[in-house]
Amino acid sequence: MKKPQRTKAVFNWSGGKDSALALHKTLQSGRYEIVALLTTVNRTSRRSSMHAIPEALLRAQARSLGLPLHVVDLDPEGQMTGYEQAMEHTVRHFKAQGVTHFIFGDIFLHDVRSYRERQLAPYGIEVVEPLWDRTTDQIIAEFLASGLQTVVVTTTADILDERFVGRRLDAGFIRDLPPGADPCGENGEYHTFCYDGPIFSEPVAFRLGAPFRQSFPVRLDDGTEKNYAYWFAALDTPDAG
Repeated sequence: MKKPQRTKAVFNWSGGKDSALALHKTLQSGRYEIVALLTTVNRTSRRSSMHAIPEALLRAQARSLGLPLHVVDLDPEGQMTGYEQAMEHTVRHFKAQGVTHFIFGDIFLHDVRSYRERQLAPYGIEVVEPLWDRTTDQIIAEFLASGLQTVVVTTTADILDERFVGRRLDAGFIRDLPPGADPCGENGEYHTFCYDGPIFSEPVAFRLGAPFRQSFPVRLDDGTEKNYAYWFAALDTPDAG
Protein backbone atom coordinates (compact mmCIF):
# COMPACT_ATOMS: atom_id res chain seq x y z
CA MET A 1 0.00 0.00 0.00
CA LYS A 2 1.27 3.46 -0.91
CA LYS A 3 2.08 5.84 1.91
CA PRO A 4 -0.17 8.92 1.92
CA GLN A 5 1.47 11.91 0.29
CA ARG A 6 2.71 14.45 2.79
CA THR A 7 1.64 18.09 2.65
CA LYS A 8 4.29 20.46 1.31
CA ALA A 9 5.25 23.12 3.83
CA VAL A 10 7.81 25.83 4.48
CA PHE A 11 9.18 26.08 8.00
CA ASN A 12 9.90 29.62 9.22
CA TRP A 13 13.26 29.28 10.96
CA SER A 14 14.66 31.75 13.50
CA GLY A 15 17.50 29.50 14.68
CA GLY A 16 16.33 29.68 18.29
CA LYS A 17 14.65 27.42 20.81
CA ASP A 18 10.97 27.88 19.88
CA SER A 19 11.77 27.35 16.22
CA ALA A 20 13.79 24.21 17.01
CA LEU A 21 11.11 22.74 19.27
CA ALA A 22 8.37 23.48 16.71
CA LEU A 23 10.47 21.82 13.98
CA HIS A 24 11.11 18.83 16.25
CA LYS A 25 7.36 18.38 16.78
CA THR A 26 6.65 18.89 13.08
CA LEU A 27 9.14 16.21 12.03
CA GLN A 28 7.78 13.83 14.67
CA SER A 29 4.25 14.25 13.30
CA GLY A 30 5.30 13.00 9.84
CA ARG A 31 2.51 15.05 8.26
CA TYR A 32 4.60 17.53 6.30
CA GLU A 33 7.29 17.52 3.66
CA ILE A 34 9.49 20.46 4.66
CA VAL A 35 10.47 22.04 1.33
CA ALA A 36 12.75 24.62 2.96
CA LEU A 37 13.65 26.51 6.09
CA LEU A 38 12.80 30.18 5.57
CA THR A 39 14.75 32.88 7.38
CA THR A 40 15.30 36.63 7.08
CA VAL A 41 18.65 38.38 7.43
CA ASN A 42 19.83 41.97 7.53
CA ARG A 43 21.20 42.74 4.06
CA THR A 44 24.15 44.67 5.53
CA SER A 45 25.17 42.72 8.64
CA ARG A 46 24.23 39.27 7.21
CA ARG A 47 22.69 38.42 10.58
CA SER A 48 19.15 37.50 11.53
CA SER A 49 16.99 40.09 13.23
CA MET A 50 16.87 40.07 17.07
CA HIS A 51 18.72 36.76 17.42
CA ALA A 52 21.67 38.29 15.51
CA ILE A 53 22.69 34.84 14.21
CA PRO A 54 25.24 35.07 11.38
CA GLU A 55 24.02 33.75 8.05
CA ALA A 56 26.91 31.25 8.02
CA LEU A 57 25.60 29.69 11.26
CA LEU A 58 22.03 29.62 9.94
CA ARG A 59 23.36 27.69 6.94
CA ALA A 60 25.34 25.38 9.23
CA GLN A 61 22.15 24.66 11.20
CA ALA A 62 20.30 23.85 7.95
CA ARG A 63 23.06 21.47 6.81
CA SER A 64 22.96 19.60 10.10
CA LEU A 65 19.15 19.48 9.93
CA GLY A 66 19.35 18.16 6.36
CA LEU A 67 17.03 20.85 5.00
CA PRO A 68 17.59 23.58 2.40
CA LEU A 69 17.71 27.16 3.68
CA HIS A 70 15.92 29.96 1.82
CA VAL A 71 17.26 33.37 2.87
CA VAL A 72 15.25 36.59 2.42
CA ASP A 73 17.39 39.73 2.49
CA LEU A 74 15.90 42.71 4.32
CA ASP A 75 17.11 46.31 4.34
CA PRO A 76 18.56 47.26 7.75
CA GLU A 77 16.31 50.32 8.06
CA GLY A 78 13.55 48.94 5.87
CA GLN A 79 9.91 49.87 6.27
CA MET A 80 7.14 47.33 6.84
CA THR A 81 6.12 47.65 3.19
CA GLY A 82 9.59 46.50 2.13
CA TYR A 83 9.28 43.44 4.35
CA GLU A 84 5.83 42.64 3.01
CA GLN A 85 6.98 42.96 -0.60
CA ALA A 86 9.93 40.65 0.03
CA MET A 87 7.68 38.09 1.71
CA GLU A 88 5.07 38.33 -1.07
CA HIS A 89 7.76 37.41 -3.61
CA THR A 90 8.87 34.53 -1.35
CA VAL A 91 5.33 33.19 -0.87
CA ARG A 92 4.71 33.23 -4.62
CA HIS A 93 8.01 31.37 -5.13
CA PHE A 94 6.96 28.55 -2.81
CA LYS A 95 3.33 28.52 -3.94
CA ALA A 96 4.62 27.67 -7.42
CA GLN A 97 6.32 24.62 -5.88
CA GLY A 98 3.04 23.32 -4.48
CA VAL A 99 3.52 24.57 -0.91
CA THR A 100 0.20 24.97 0.92
CA HIS A 101 1.32 25.49 4.54
CA PHE A 102 3.74 27.79 6.39
CA ILE A 103 4.84 26.55 9.82
CA PHE A 104 5.81 28.90 12.68
CA GLY A 105 7.03 28.57 16.26
CA ASP A 106 4.67 31.08 17.90
CA ILE A 107 3.16 30.28 21.27
CA PHE A 108 0.35 32.68 22.16
CA LEU A 109 0.88 36.05 20.45
CA HIS A 110 -2.55 36.33 18.84
CA ASP A 111 -1.79 39.57 17.01
CA VAL A 112 1.26 37.97 15.38
CA ARG A 113 -0.71 34.91 14.30
CA SER A 114 -3.55 37.05 12.97
CA TYR A 115 -1.05 39.09 10.94
CA ARG A 116 0.48 35.95 9.45
CA GLU A 117 -2.95 34.57 8.53
CA ARG A 118 -4.00 37.85 6.90
CA GLN A 119 -0.83 37.96 4.82
CA LEU A 120 -0.91 34.31 3.71
CA ALA A 121 -4.63 33.65 3.24
CA PRO A 122 -4.85 35.47 -0.14
CA TYR A 123 -2.34 32.95 -1.53
CA GLY A 124 -4.19 29.93 -0.19
CA ILE A 125 -1.42 29.28 2.35
CA GLU A 126 -2.48 27.90 5.73
CA VAL A 127 -0.64 28.82 8.97
CA VAL A 128 0.46 25.93 11.19
CA GLU A 129 1.55 26.54 14.81
CA PRO A 130 2.81 23.35 16.55
CA LEU A 131 3.36 25.14 19.90
CA TRP A 132 0.20 27.20 19.85
CA ASP A 133 -1.93 28.10 22.84
CA ARG A 134 0.04 26.34 25.54
CA THR A 135 1.53 28.05 28.59
CA THR A 136 5.17 29.06 28.47
CA ASP A 137 5.75 26.91 31.55
CA GLN A 138 4.55 23.91 29.54
CA ILE A 139 6.64 24.86 26.51
CA ILE A 140 9.87 25.41 28.46
CA ALA A 141 9.39 22.10 30.29
CA GLU A 142 8.94 20.32 26.95
CA PHE A 143 11.99 22.08 25.54
CA LEU A 144 14.21 21.11 28.48
CA ALA A 145 13.05 17.49 28.12
CA SER A 146 13.59 17.43 24.34
CA GLY A 147 17.37 17.14 24.32
CA LEU A 148 17.74 20.30 22.20
CA GLN A 149 20.82 22.30 23.17
CA THR A 150 20.62 26.08 23.12
CA VAL A 151 22.69 29.08 24.18
CA VAL A 152 21.36 32.56 25.05
CA VAL A 153 22.68 35.08 22.52
CA THR A 154 20.58 38.23 23.10
CA THR A 155 18.84 39.76 26.12
CA THR A 156 16.80 42.90 26.69
CA ALA A 157 19.21 44.95 28.78
CA ASP A 158 16.77 46.39 31.31
CA ILE A 159 15.47 42.90 32.19
CA LEU A 160 18.48 40.55 31.89
CA ASP A 161 22.01 41.88 32.25
CA GLU A 162 25.19 40.59 30.60
CA ARG A 163 25.52 37.72 33.11
CA PHE A 164 22.68 35.92 31.31
CA VAL A 165 24.31 36.24 27.88
CA GLY A 166 26.17 33.16 26.66
CA ARG A 167 24.53 30.81 29.17
CA ARG A 168 23.03 27.49 28.18
CA LEU A 169 19.26 27.41 28.40
CA ASP A 170 18.74 24.89 31.19
CA ALA A 171 16.84 24.56 34.44
CA GLY A 172 19.42 26.72 36.24
CA PHE A 173 18.93 29.55 33.75
CA ILE A 174 15.14 29.42 34.25
CA ARG A 175 15.55 29.46 38.05
CA ASP A 176 17.75 32.55 37.82
CA LEU A 177 15.26 34.62 35.82
CA PRO A 178 14.01 37.66 37.76
CA PRO A 179 10.39 37.78 38.99
CA GLY A 180 7.99 38.58 36.17
CA ALA A 181 10.30 37.40 33.38
CA ASP A 182 8.63 34.94 31.02
CA PRO A 183 10.41 31.54 31.07
CA CYS A 184 10.28 31.36 27.26
CA GLY A 185 11.24 35.00 26.77
CA GLU A 186 7.91 35.69 25.07
CA ASN A 187 8.10 39.37 26.05
CA GLY A 188 11.49 39.71 24.37
CA GLU A 189 13.53 38.99 27.49
CA TYR A 190 15.99 36.76 25.64
CA HIS A 191 16.73 35.03 22.34
CA THR A 192 18.72 31.88 21.66
CA PHE A 193 20.81 29.89 19.20
CA CYS A 194 20.08 26.15 18.95
CA TYR A 195 23.16 24.10 18.08
CA ASP A 196 22.46 20.44 18.85
CA GLY A 197 19.83 17.87 19.70
CA PRO A 198 17.78 15.03 18.21
CA ILE A 199 16.92 16.87 14.98
CA PHE A 200 20.57 17.68 14.19
CA SER A 201 22.90 15.18 12.49
CA GLU A 202 25.88 16.79 14.27
CA PRO A 203 26.50 19.72 16.62
CA VAL A 204 26.85 23.14 15.00
CA ALA A 205 30.20 24.65 15.94
CA PHE A 206 30.11 28.27 17.09
CA ARG A 207 32.07 30.83 19.08
CA LEU A 208 30.97 33.39 21.66
CA GLY A 209 32.84 36.64 22.17
CA ALA A 210 32.67 39.16 25.00
CA PRO A 211 29.08 40.38 25.58
CA PHE A 212 28.40 43.86 24.25
CA ARG A 213 25.53 46.29 24.70
CA GLN A 214 23.82 48.12 21.85
CA SER A 215 20.85 50.51 21.69
CA PHE A 216 18.40 51.03 18.86
CA PRO A 217 15.99 53.97 18.43
CA VAL A 218 12.44 52.89 17.65
CA ARG A 219 9.72 55.26 16.45
CA LEU A 220 6.50 54.66 18.40
CA ASP A 221 2.95 55.00 17.08
CA ASP A 222 2.61 58.48 18.60
CA GLY A 223 5.63 59.70 16.61
CA THR A 224 8.07 59.78 19.52
CA GLU A 225 11.30 57.81 19.61
CA LYS A 226 12.42 55.42 22.34
CA ASN A 227 15.77 53.71 22.70
CA TYR A 228 15.78 49.96 23.34
CA ALA A 229 19.00 48.43 24.66
CA TYR A 230 20.14 44.81 24.26
CA TRP A 231 23.07 42.64 25.27
CA PHE A 232 24.59 40.47 22.54
CA ALA A 233 26.86 37.46 22.87
CA ALA A 234 29.00 38.26 19.80
CA LEU A 235 27.95 34.92 18.32
CA ASP A 236 30.03 33.88 15.32
CA THR A 237 31.56 30.98 13.46
CA PRO A 238 34.62 29.34 15.09
CA ASP A 239 36.97 30.62 12.40
CA ALA A 240 35.70 34.21 12.30
CA GLY A 241 38.53 36.72 12.39
